Amino acid sequence: MTASVLALIGGWEWVVIILAILLLFGGKKIPELMRGLGRGVSEFKKGMQDEENGSKESPKDKNEE
Repeated sequence: MTASVLALIGGWEWVVIILAILLLFGGKKIPELMRGLGRGVSEFKKGMQDEENGSKESPKDKNEE
């Protein structure tokens, strides 16, 4: 569903969305928001990798941590 909605958004719609974000948050807050988003994504990926590595351990090993 999300992909179909993104496919319907054209060039001018993206410009309006970006302008609205700039008006709401201001130019100085945007880099800070993007930095926080990047940290969140990297933490999520790290957590997923830890979960994959941890799932190979026995449940007893997980309880000891």
